[in-house]
Amino acid sequence: MGAAGGGAGFSVGLGLALASSAFIGSSFILKKKGLLRLCRRGRVRAGQGGHAYLHEWLWWAGLLCMGVGEAANFAAYAFAPATLVTPLGALSVLVSAVLSSIFLNEQLNVHGKIGCILSVLGSTVMVIHAPQEEEVSSLETMAEKLKDPGFIVFAVCILVSSVLLIFVAGPRYGQSNVLVYVLVCSAIGSLSVSCVKGLGIALKELFSGKPVLKEPLGWVLLVCLVICISIQINYLNKALDIFNTSVVTPIYYVLFTTAVMMCSAILFKEWQHMVLDNIIGTISGFLTIVSGIFLLHAFRDMPFTPDLLPLFLQQGRAELQATWRSADRHQSCQHQALLSSEDKGSQSTEEEEEEGGSV
Repeated sequence: MGAAGGGAGFSVGLGLALASSAFIGSSFILKKKGLLRLCRRGRVRAGQGGHAYLHEWLWWAGLLCMGVGEAANFAAYAFAPATLVTPLGALSVLVSAVLSSIFLNEQLNVHGKIGCILSVLGSTVMVIHAPQEEEVSSLETMAEKLKDPGFIVFAVCILVSSVLLIFVAGPRYGQSNVLVYVLVCSAIGSLSVSCVKGLGIALKELFSGKPVLKEPLGWVLLVCLVICISIQINYLNKALDIFNTSVVTPIYYVLFTTAVMMCSAILFKEWQHMVLDNIIGTISGFLTIVSGIFLLHAFRDMPFTPDLLPLFLQQGRAELQATWRSADRHQSCQHQALLSSEDKGSQSTEEEEEEGGSV
């Protein structure tokens, strides 16, 4: 299996990625509970410009959970492949959906439940078949990776396409096509994950006593990370402001994760030594997660009724109900008491009298 050679580092990275999803998913619930408490007290809501949530401890607890989750996610990139850590971020959506149905009384319809199950199954498949990246244990090795011609070509393509999307496609199609701003976030996001990976390695060296602060590469990666995250936040907010969240979220997840997997495959050669069954398993797990996230978001507010079933299922359901009704009537007739012999004799006598009268 792909994860067989990962050792303790892989297990640590996997545990951090799962903990990150749990903390981030829980943070949304705590923040929402705090905002609902303020709303019941009659305070000015955050959407109307109010800042009363700064005095609510539940909101601060949610912010703390968010910080812990992001820190765990940051650390996970230093131990596990980005191709594994990034897709597992979808589990935070699952945790948030399940907890909101329990603690916020929000309805989780059958589409959402199926989506949760698919996300768990897809994540499990990805963990089993996770690719093993080349060992990058120092900033010197990271610098050599960044000088690779394949990665340089990839980075130039990302930057050129992002500039074209921002300055050419954005003014023309940004208000009507959801892909424009989401593609910018996803493309720049793939570079930000590479920066996070490098900074994670720098922190590991720092804690081991090496003079990392004197290395210029660490500071360059930090500056690039701040720039990339700023661009991501800006254009993701634009997409969310224009289009529905249930549309933006699954598209952003698919494009962002795909871009990160491509970047990691080029920079860290994660797929180079994988056998065919692990490649198929990784791709299948990712597509399963995509299907689950799509079901969870796209049909979030749609109630599931029998009218939504296909016509042939509706006809089959109607025929089945008709069969049940006829069976019930047949059964009730079978259970009726039989006529006694006296009643049968009187009934035959009446019939003979009626025949004689008619003659």
